[in-house]
Parts: sequence; structure tokens; C-alpha cells
Amino acid sequence: MSMTVSYRGTYTIKPETATWTGHLPLSELDQIGIITHVPTIYFYKPPPEWLHPADAIFDTLRGSLSRMLVPFYPLAGRLRWLEGGRLRLECNAMGVCFIEAESEGELNDLGDFSPRPEFEQLVPSVDYTKPIHELPLLLVQVTKFKCGGLTLSFSMSHAVADGPSALHFMTEWARLARGERLSVEPYYDRKVLWVGDDPSSTLPPRPRHLEHSEFNPPPLLIGHTNNLEERKKKTTVAMLKLTRTQVEAQKNAANKERAGQHRPYTRYETVAAHIWRCACKARKHKPEQPTAVGICVDSRHRLHPPLKLGYFGNATLDVVAAGMSGELVSSPLGCTSSKIREAIERVTHDHVRSAIDHIWRQPDLTLFQDVHALGSTRGPFYGNPNLGVVSWLTLPIYGHDFGWGREVHMGPGNHDFDGDSLVLPSLEEEGGLVVALCLQIAHMEDFKNFFYEDIVE
Repeated sequence: MSMTVSYRGTYTIKPETATWTGHLPLSELDQIGIITHVPTIYFYKPPPEWLHPADAIFDTLRGSLSRMLVPFYPLAGRLRWLEGGRLRLECNAMGVCFIEAESEGELNDLGDFSPRPEFEQLVPSVDYTKPIHELPLLLVQVTKFKCGGLTLSFSMSHAVADGPSALHFMTEWARLARGERLSVEPYYDRKVLWVGDDPSSTLPPRPRHLEHSEFNPPPLLIGHTNNLEERKKKTTVAMLKLTRTQVEAQKNAANKERAGQHRPYTRYETVAAHIWRCACKARKHKPEQPTAVGICVDSRHRLHPPLKLGYFGNATLDVVAAGMSGELVSSPLGCTSSKIREAIERVTHDHVRSAIDHIWRQPDLTLFQDVHALGSTRGPFYGNPNLGVVSWLTLPIYGHDFGWGREVHMGPGNHDFDGDSLVLPSLEEEGGLVVALCLQIAHMEDFKNFFYEDIVE
């Protein structure tokens, strides 16, 4: 299917009224992991009254976005590089990018909305050849289709907001567009995630240092001395659906040996283990191949005291579960689920404080930054023999009504990094799940086969 998108206009949207200007310090967690933009796309079928006048939707979004940038003023700012790969956020009201586009196609042409090359025309692209201080932190694109449907996509800098914060913004923007007031004000004080050195400081004392395997380079394929070859291989994306029945079957299989003894493995722990095992098989690993899975854990409620409601920034920490491919695929599902759980349970208050301290001590953060989008071969690579499984199961990813009804679908924009996967709740069936997965083309078909064959219903 080919789809033509024509761009009507590109605008810089600035805060509606004057906002605070100055340097907002970033926490250590803001400056590691993914520091480029993360794309998300929503699909809508507005009722007829929203289609006339033709600019009603564009005007509503532009106006409400300008009002949103008053409380969410850091998003209108710019990043600037400092020494050692560190970043600073300059709140300068430079504004965000807003793109209006139209397509002669129809939403139905997109089938089941699985990511595809055509999505690149529907999601705002970021020109990373420009200096970072010239790049907007938020880019939004609205594309109207001939049928009256539309897509609303946004790419937000991960250095400024993690998933919970990005969705906080999205939820509040929809409220403002509907004419309602903010529900939860954003909270920007990063000092709660700093570590202190000075005994007279009001900051918490320096934590005791714990082991942090998540900062070690992930395993390489046996016989390889680097991952450059794997980074170059072509990838493809699939959206794999699991019914509620299939999810329950997996949970039952994982918890078979644990009946009544311990807290049952969760949907995420079960499905992440299943994805990991299937990837090992599809990639045809040797039994002795070391493999790791990166797991993203939100620390907001794991800290003492918990972070304030509305904390806007990065409070998620990546941890790692590791094993041997042969052991993973030959053991019961519950054994792999236990590795996932052990990694998650390591994220305690002390672990987070120690991790922040560990990052603070590093002379060069570029070793810990995921900048594949910049064409870099530095930083962690969670492609073959590894992968990352990120959960969106508890995030408010659905129900964003800007006045013309809720989305009919949402999903990640194109992601083309081998081993990237997301677990999302199904919009079609309560209790069902969708796995958005990127793998090398050579491995995807085998993965799909194992993914469904290995589920015992």
C-alpha cells in the first residue's frame, strides 16, 4: 500500500503566556538510556460535526497546546550538551513543533494499524544533524484523511520525560482541549533524585554502593568481540496479539509449581519470559550463549518517601535479567519468569539511590546513553543475543479524548532497533495483550511461530 501525505504547514507553538526562564537541572536518570525522541501515534474517527469547518481540529489542538505549555513549560525549552556527555535543560520558551498534514488515503487502508513504512509520513521526524540546542523537545503532527479520520502523533525527548510523564502530558492536554482544567499539576524539582556530598547539605547522605549489573555492557554473541555486525542487520516490526485466554494460559503455566506458596507471577513477568525464550529459539542460539533482557522499572513508588504525584522527568530505571539460552528454553516457563521477577525486585529505595550515585560518579555518560537514532555505535545495544521488554500495561495509554471521542487505536511509532519490544494492553479485549516487537528480518517468522506454538491453552 502506498500513501501520500501532503504537509499544509509547520508551526512553532509557544506558551500562551510568559513562563519561567532559566536552567532546570536534570537528574542523573534523565541523562542515561534513551535521550532521543520517542514517537507515539493515535488514530481517531471524529464525528461529522468536527469535520466542518475544515480547520476546527487543527485550531483546537494548536490553541490547547499553547495553553498546555504554560504549566508544562520545560517542553518548550531546549537541551544543551555539557562536558562528559551531560545535558542541561534551558527553559527559554522557544516552543514546540506542530505539523498539519493531509492524506488522500483512508484510515481503513492502514489495516490493523501495525507499524509500517507509511507511518514515517504520519510521525514527525527529528533532524539529528542539527545541534541539540536547536531541536524541539516535542514535535506533534496531525494528519487528516479523506475519510474524515485522523492521526495525532507526537515525538517527545526522553531526556525530559519518561513514559509516565509523557502520558501525564497527553492526558492533561486532552483535558484542556475539552475545555476542562488540569487534573494533576506537573512537579519539576529534581533535587529529590540528587545525591548529597556535603554534611551540611539538605540532600540525602550518599548511599552505600550496591552492585549494578545494569550498567555493564550486555553479552555479545559467542565468537564476536563487538556488536557492530548485529547493529547493521535489517529489522522488521510485528504487533502480536494475545487473547485473555492465552494470557491466562501462560500465567497458569508459569505458576504451575508455585500454587499457594508465593505471590503468583504477573502478566508482565510471564509474557516477558515467554518473549525472551522465543527470541532465544528464533535466533538459534547455542545452549551456552549468554543473553540478557533489559527491564524498565518505575521507581516513583519504590522510593521513600514516594515521588510527588505529577513528578515530571525520568524516574524509571533499567535493570537486567540474565541467563544462558539453553537453560532458558529447556526449563519451565516459571524459571524464566523468576529471573524477571528477581530483577524487578532489586529496584528498592537503596538500589535507586545507589544507581543515581553510580551515574553521578561517571566521568563520561555517553557510554550509558542509547543514541542509535544518531547513528552512533556507542552505548548499550540490546539486540541479538539480548532484548528489552518494556511494559505499558499500567500506563494510561488509552482514552485520550480531545473533544471528538477516544482513539480507535494507539501504538508506538516505527521502532527499528533489534530486540526492542513493548507489552501493551489490548484495546479490543479486556485482559488481552499486544506485543509490539522489533527483530532482525531473518528471525521474525520463526519468532512468530514459537510465540503462538508454545502457548498451551
